[in-house]
Amino acid sequence: MLDQNSVHKPVWLDDQSCDIAEFERHIAQETRADHYPNAVEIASNIPIYDGDAMRRAMGDETRARAVMAEWNRAFENGPGIIAIRNGFDDPALLDAVTDALGAIIAEEEAGAAGKGDHFASAGANSRIWNAHEKLALKAPELFVRYNANELVRRVSEAWLGSGYQITTQVNVVRPGGKSQTVHRDYHMGFQDVETLKGYPASQHMLSASLTLQGAVAHSDMPLNSGPTKLLPYSQSYLPGYLAVLLPHFREMFEARYVQLPLKKGDMLFFNPATFHAAGENHSSDIQRFANLMQIGSAYGRSIEIVDRSRISLAIYSDLMQFLETGALTPREADNVVAAAAEGYPFPANLDIDSPLSGMAPPSQQHILRQALAENWDLARLEREISEQNSRKRSH
Repeated sequence: MLDQNSVHKPVWLDDQSCDIAEFERHIAQETRADHYPNAVEIASNIPIYDGDAMRRAMGDETRARAVMAEWNRAFENGPGIIAIRNGFDDPALLDAVTDALGAIIAEEEAGAAGKGDHFASAGANSRIWNAHEKLALKAPELFVRYNANELVRRVSEAWLGSGYQITTQVNVVRPGGKSQTVHRDYHMGFQDVETLKGYPASQHMLSASLTLQGAVAHSDMPLNSGPTKLLPYSQSYLPGYLAVLLPHFREMFEARYVQLPLKKGDMLFFNPATFHAAGENHSSDIQRFANLMQIGSAYGRSIEIVDRSRISLAIYSDLMQFLETGALTPREADNVVAAAAEGYPFPANLDIDSPLSGMAPPSQQHILRQALAENWDLARLEREISEQNSRKRSH
């Protein structure tokens, strides 16, 4: 039987759905420390976690699940944002990855491949699209070590569950780099007004659940360097994809946003429906360097085309070596598998790729895990992945 209240919920949203007074009341919520008992502090309404404490917590599955539930609530109906101090605890690794990504930037800019970003003109920032795949191909050993991070996996699974897909886009904002325009992000954050109005409210709610935004600070980001401007609680305002395009809502954002200074190695994650914008770099000498993450649900379409077969093959030898020598634990190696290979077996041709058990055929992650467990050589892995890919056709 239908709940009588649900009968009157809006199905179609338009500009008239966007009430600035209601929005102001909505974002006036305050984050209570007792709702986030694993956070070390609440700063600017955002729960802040200690990376060392979280790594210890992840070693106990019961406690890990409790922390992940806390993060899930923060993303859904809480402030929409969390930060983890010292989420990467190896500065030398971060510096090496920064150098490798910097080399990719230099190569692309020399070839005029850089196209700027969505909200700044080409040349204003330095941007690497599909940095995830490009790092795997250029520096597979660094890719493996970087993506062994347990906290990235746990935060991703807290919001998206298993089979998530990591995409990364490096952004470097130079001194004098201007602010972005406030926006929500992928999926619906990239649609125009008329397209948005064609989707029912249920899909507006769903869009925010299909992606997780993240950023790894590869440099210190004091306030004068312009870390991301964020508006806590804005992610749960239902008409927000339309509202963020309206002038009076943008003015409200500029009046109420908060910024968190970050240190190298800190991580920031937020619901993609959070009103946000990169800040202006007022410093004279800070190159603000962030590896941005758009982590997609297995049930959605990721923002970028990423050749996960190519990544898996590029990193396999290094991953196997790290596992065999004990440089990575089995769990850390599996974190890399989760970051690299396709974890969702669909779409599939069930005539020729029938499930061996259960209701789904094996995923690419299944193959990579089997290869590591059975110590396959690279040629066999390449053959098995090629054969699996050949079955992904309609006839």
